[in-house]
Amino acid sequence: MLNDTRLKYDAYTMQIGKLNNVADTGKSFTVAPAVAQTLRGKIQASSAFLTSINIIPVVAQEGDKVGVGVKGTIASRTDTRIHDRSPRYPGDLDETRYRCEKTDFDTLIRYETLDAWAHQPNFQPLIRDAIVKAKALDIITIGFNGVKVAVETDPKTYPLLQDVNIGWLQHIRMDAPARHMAGGELLEETRDENAVVIKAGAIYVGAGTVGTEVDYVNVDALIYDAIELLDENYRDDTDLVVIVGRDLVHDKYFSIVNAAGDKATETLARDVLLSDKKLGGLQAVRVPKFPKNALLITTLANLSVYEQIGTERRKIEDNAKRDQVENYESVNQAFVIEDMGKVALVENIVMGKKPA
Repeated sequence: MLNDTRLKYDAYTMQIGKLNNVADTGKSFTVAPAVAQTLRGKIQASSAFLTSINIIPVVAQEGDKVGVGVKGTIASRTDTRIHDRSPRYPGDLDETRYRCEKTDFDTLIRYETLDAWAHQPNFQPLIRDAIVKAKALDIITIGFNGVKVAVETDPKTYPLLQDVNIGWLQHIRMDAPARHMAGGELLEETRDENAVVIKAGAIYVGAGTVGTEVDYVNVDALIYDAIELLDENYRDDTDLVVIVGRDLVHDKYFSIVNAAGDKATETLARDVLLSDKKLGGLQAVRVPKFPKNALLITTLANLSVYEQIGTERRKIEDNAKRDQVENYESVNQAFVIEDMGKVALVENIVMGKKPA
């Protein structure tokens, strides 16, 4: 590390220590609540997709879901001369709960990279943003691909972080099988280490005779049918979208969503693609790391990431033996679907005819 870089790096670590009221950032410390809240906002703002969903701080590691949707009706009238008025809960009262699991987000930056950044006036934001963007993409990856919580993760075997935490799609498979379609029908499932093992099947979509050659003539027909998996109170909601895998709809139908603010610093990462045409009557959306042969019908506001308050830990280490700076962070997280009645997951979609 060059001397000028060293001065800027030391100023960076001193600022981190000052904000968190710690003298030595080389030792593990609890991130100050205000700093944790700011970082949470930075991570969310770094992704157009994360900005569209909820990142919610919670107190307890495990408990009932905190998001409140609107399901059913609450209007009524009671003859109070005979009965007490009985209020109704407007949201979903299903029995699924959340549990926040510890997740490590550890990154490194090589000395040569820091030296290349040292001449930039925004040296500290460059380091922060590199960490923030990596963390944001991992959160999305876990949300769509996580199937279990392993004691020790294996990124070589599970490159999509399948063993880091239980993601949104896995919660549907485990907790709401009636909202899940795979292989043309609900498949038999077995559980192993909190993971649902799906017996392989396929839903064939394309030109052909329905029933013998294909299951659906096009993606629109499949989506119209999948909407029926939703709770009847939500089937006509105008904010429903269909998140589709990249193998289902040609790229020419998608364009980058423009979600920039008035200032350059408010520009969001453009990682959400919107279709120029609706599919099955719904706005079609493409997001990073979503399975390529699946689709999910829901509202983006129905997806949440819970972070347990007070579990944010951090340590910054200058490892001269490796010519790199190492940033160790961890937080307890849970991936939550607020209302299981407002989801429909279809998997194992194959574009083409059934095998002869």
